[in-house]
Amino acid sequence: MALPTYADPLERLWYYTYLAICALIFVFLIAPILVVIPLSFNAEPYFTFTPKMLAFDPDGYSLRWYDTLLTMGVNADGPRDAAWWGEVWRNATWVKAAKNSFIIGICATLVAAVLGTVAALGLSRPEMPGRRVVMAILISPMIVPIIITATGLFFFYSSIQIQNWGIPYLGVVLAHATLGIPFVIITVTATLTGFDQSLVRAAASLGASPVTTFFKVVMPLILPGVISGGLFAFVTSFDEVVVVLFVAGLEEQTIPRQMWNGIREQISPAILSVATILVVISIALLTTVELLRRRSDRVRGVTGR
Repeated sequence: MALPTYADPLERLWYYTYLAICALIFVFLIAPILVVIPLSFNAEPYFTFTPKMLAFDPDGYSLRWYDTLLTMGVNADGPRDAAWWGEVWRNATWVKAAKNSFIIGICATLVAAVLGTVAALGLSRPEMPGRRVVMAILISPMIVPIIITATGLFFFYSSIQIQNWGIPYLGVVLAHATLGIPFVIITVTATLTGFDQSLVRAAASLGASPVTTFFKVVMPLILPGVISGGLFAFVTSFDEVVVVLFVAGLEEQTIPRQMWNGIREQISPAILSVATILVVISIALLTTVELLRRRSDRVRGVTGR
């Protein structure tokens, strides 16, 4: 927002001071990312900028650590034919961790989106008794320290012996869905704030069943909120490590858990490459969330934002 032409010198001074403070805060927050990304292209096995990197010498930069993500756990010297890529897909350490993270994240997101949307629809009804208490309970995973949640899930899963059920990823998926449901509830509830209930009554007066009304009237209008909450739930699952350490099995290594193991056992700049990839994924997801928010505002008739 630009300054008005009638602003006096003191207002102009405060305006530019405010912009400078905001810029410094932004640089402070974004500096770790700005450091990690170029270090992931370091040709040397160091976590610092080498003289060649500082001199922008091409020999100081390399994709070797990204290649390590593919070759760790498989033969790095073999011919890179179809058989080799198949071996990478099946046995490469980081590739297996990425597959597990996506499988767990997608399944947890679907569960969180369905349950969170149903809960938000119920909580949006003014006649629902005790909805404030129910809302507080449902969003409590966002407030309770994650170590307490992980410990509770560990003892609960041990008591019901969920590992003996024979369903892969079940424990981790349910745990991550529990962490993601609050995000779906909040975003869908915010979307339902401006929802016109007369549309539901109009659909019912025209003979539409409740199921038809939901999928033809309600769902298209709240879909941006559902997708936004689902994306937040996916990011939460994709980035979570504490619960995984407590409840995941040996074959359920995720990217954050593999990074934890790498930092604890053998520090490698390959971790910086993974961090860079996660940053790119996060930026893409947040951009999608912002686009969905703007679409939701246009659908609801909100302007000037």
